Amino acid sequence: MTPSTPNTRRLAVTLTGAAEHAVKQGHPWVFADGIKSASFNAPTGTTAIVFDRFDRVIGLGLWDSRSQIRLRMLGTGKFRFDAAWIDARIADSVARRGDLPAHHSGWRAVYGESDGLPGLVVDLYAKTAVIKLYTSAWAPHLPTLVDVCTRRFAVERVVLRTSRNMQDDPALGNLADGSMLFGSAPEEPIVFDEYGIKFRADVISGQKTGFFLDQREHRRRVGTASRGAHVLNTFAYSGGFSLHAASGGAASVTSLDIARPAIDEASANWALNTDDPNIAACRHKTVVADAFDALEAMRRMDDRFDIVILDPPAFAKRADEVDRAVDAYRRLTLLGLAVLRPGGLLVTCSCSRPVTTDAFVDAVKGAALQARRPLRDLHVGGHPPDHPTTFAPLSYLKSVFVRA
Repeated sequence: MTPSTPNTRRLAVTLTGAAEHAVKQGHPWVFADGIKSASFNAPTGTTAIVFDRFDRVIGLGLWDSRSQIRLRMLGTGKFRFDAAWIDARIADSVARRGDLPAHHSGWRAVYGESDGLPGLVVDLYAKTAVIKLYTSAWAPHLPTLVDVCTRRFAVERVVLRTSRNMQDDPALGNLADGSMLFGSAPEEPIVFDEYGIKFRADVISGQKTGFFLDQREHRRRVGTASRGAHVLNTFAYSGGFSLHAASGGAASVTSLDIARPAIDEASANWALNTDDPNIAACRHKTVVADAFDALEAMRRMDDRFDIVILDPPAFAKRADEVDRAVDAYRRLTLLGLAVLRPGGLLVTCSCSRPVTTDAFVDAVKGAALQARRPLRDLHVGGHPPDHPTTFAPLSYLKSVFVRA
């Protein structure tokens, strides 16, 4: 592991009036245009002492010389940023998860700004920790993070994952997405459990940190509603909803995804769980197809299901994509309702951060009105406890559970 080494020289930063006000209100980001002055041309990862207009210390932040988010605040007031501080902050984050780690071996230990560690995610999969960086400002501090993770979580390996905007960042040295920070690379995906169901996580090259941990509670909710049901899981990916439905007693589950590797992974996860009598008894059908096209074909063939799950990838990543995304959610909901038996359960989700919960729920309601399918027992879900949303920009996940 050869990232850049921490700069022992502290950077002195003063902010514009607007940025100063935002930081004092608890906002953890300072954009480049919010920097009024900096004492020297600091490398990424330098600790910055932030001053107000009267030369009083506001707090400390981590400097990122390449990002438009130039400074990520670690906290306000005077404190020492060192290994002990990082360890204590991670300990506080874990404590907020309560007894969740006792029930699952796959969980999120640190969720960035919401846990006071901006730009940093730590996920646990059994004896493997995955550190994901959304800023290279943490790169010089990776040895400390690895030390904390190995001691606190007793893991056998630590894997680095990075966001796409960090490619070729010199602060990472020879490290890249999927690099091993500690221990040996796994020969197979890591197996972990969620509510007693086993899943595989590709921690080296899989999406996110290897698995979609954020949908855990929604998957569980589907499982509790699935006894005797015929279930359609669209955008099935690795089969999370499918397996929870089967474990909950579903009579049949159809897993549909456009990507053959995703469906193969769903089948592999299914094979891991055949010791569960409900899963062994459930009929599992896999379909490789575009969800919009497949739903339309199922409608024409008069295929009907008791539970329909719509969990697509993000339809919008920018504000100017919101209208198009909302229309896509409405059209997808219409297609889902067309193959849902009267009184059946529709589960539809959005991970589009710019689309608000209200806009998403309105899209579902609008589709139901257009389809003349009255709705009842509507429940709106969001983030699980290990993905807290005390910082609004980290809030993205919405789900609707409704009978139609």
